[in-house]
Amino acid sequence: MPVVTSPAGQPIHWRLQTRSQQLAAWLGWLALVALTVFCWRVMTAGTIWAFVEDAPRQAADIFGRMLPPRWSYADRLWLPLWDTINIATLGTALAIVLGTPLAFLAARNTTPSTLLVRPIALLIIVSSRSINSLIWGLLLVAVLGPGVLAGIVAIALRSIGFIGKLLYEAIEEIDETQVEAIRATGAGPAQVMAYGMVPQLLPAFGTICVFRWDINIRESTVLGLVGAGGLGLALEASLNVLAWPQVTVILLMILATVLISEWVTARVRRAII
Repeated sequence: MPVVTSPAGQPIHWRLQTRSQQLAAWLGWLALVALTVFCWRVMTAGTIWAFVEDAPRQAADIFGRMLPPRWSYADRLWLPLWDTINIATLGTALAIVLGTPLAFLAARNTTPSTLLVRPIALLIIVSSRSINSLIWGLLLVAVLGPGVLAGIVAIALRSIGFIGKLLYEAIEEIDETQVEAIRATGAGPAQVMAYGMVPQLLPAFGTICVFRWDINIRESTVLGLVGAGGLGLALEASLNVLAWPQVTVILLMILATVLISEWVTARVRRAII
């Protein structure tokens, strides 16, 4: 029988649990099973199981209607595809412009006030991250009207928190000795920022921005479902008229777009790192 050893190399002696420990373990597992059963009953209280049983047949029927794809419809998708890329790109750029100073205000080592400014900056970051881009899209379509502008602002508002959070964490992790060395030469705040902090932050900053752009490509494809333009708008129109062969073409174009953005992201990250 093999002997189990600790990381220090000493043997670990297994001990038989006492009756009270065994009883406590069994009661814990029983409570977990009871909680699971209770949650399952709550979640499925309104489920119509006849629909669930019929779901495989319905799925097969819809899949059969989606084939073959209507490839001629692809010519009408280039403009929505361009809108989708613009929504993701411009939304990410706007988020970078707004999220970068927010990150410096939220980082402990760069904020002008840890009692007032930093909590406000963190509140903005958390608020941005807690609301999904579709919800932002719904609100902005009601305010700005349907179209690409609502999608750009929705992507930006969602991305500010992501960029701000990751960037302020990167700012707090920089090597302070380099900053102190620049400051010891008599450099001013702008020079300390330019020569002491920015060179350390550039790799992380580039990776964060490219990664968020890749995410926004995915999110912008569905913003059209709420009227914010792009491929999602064409998808909604096709679904409304049950044009399943067109839906197949749109889904394949979304898949191709995401794969290309993934490839671009990987190449840019490799170049940066």
